[in-house]
Amino acid sequence: MKKVYRTFAVILALAMLLTVGAACKDKSGNLTTITPGVLVMATNAEFPPYEFWEGGQIRGIDAEIAQAIADKLGLELRIDDMEFGSILAAVTSGRADMGMAAMTVTEDRLQNANFTISYATGVQVVIVGSGSPITSVDDLFEPGAFFTIGVQESTTGDFFATEDLEDNDLATIQRFRRGADAVQALVAGRIDAVIIDNEPAKAYVASNPGLYILDTEYAVENYAIAIALENTALLEAVDGALRELIADGTAGRIIASYISAS
Repeated sequence: MKKVYRTFAVILALAMLLTVGAACKDKSGNLTTITPGVLVMATNAEFPPYEFWEGGQIRGIDAEIAQAIADKLGLELRIDDMEFGSILAAVTSGRADMGMAAMTVTEDRLQNANFTISYATGVQVVIVGSGSPITSVDDLFEPGAFFTIGVQESTTGDFFATEDLEDNDLATIQRFRRGADAVQALVAGRIDAVIIDNEPAKAYVASNPGLYILDTEYAVENYAIAIALENTALLEAVDGALRELIADGTAGRIIASYISAS
């Protein structure tokens, strides 16, 4: 069976979108945000190490990079936790200034929002239980195998599994509001595997004996920050701050503090 491994790069047509619009600034020339002086970030804090709750606060890679961006722009950061599938809607409807949740740039998402440059690379992997007949990604595509795969709804894991497997009658996809719910369904034996980002996958496997991650990656993708289509001034400002944080090594140090290079 042909291998269906994917690589998603950030679409660089954003350069055409990085023009400053006067309508996106207030009369003093400051950036217009939903709440003056505040940068509101929509996220889904169920995705360690990118965003998670700890000690009553949302912490993680995205939270720290967002704070560094806000500091550069002279803004206070506020993080709103919501379902992953609600993040883009919050950005496009004006309930959040930006969406940051280990979010991949896809053609569909570009229809509704602009994106900054990429700040991190993610890998989609497959979690299975010990003794599973699924021993490699290729097994998912074997004719007649037909497994039940769990995903977090509206994530790229959902999109990939739907397009590659469900649409080709190779599997049934069960969608869960949280990645942790999909993993618990796997532990309970209600599904055969979970497709999810590698970093939270490692955390879920560590806390659930009997689960393991297949050696072969399912997909490689780049993460970026979503901003409303009409707010080109904010896009330019956030993108510029992010470029500086990448160039001076700040973003890399934040990521390394959560993700081991080994």
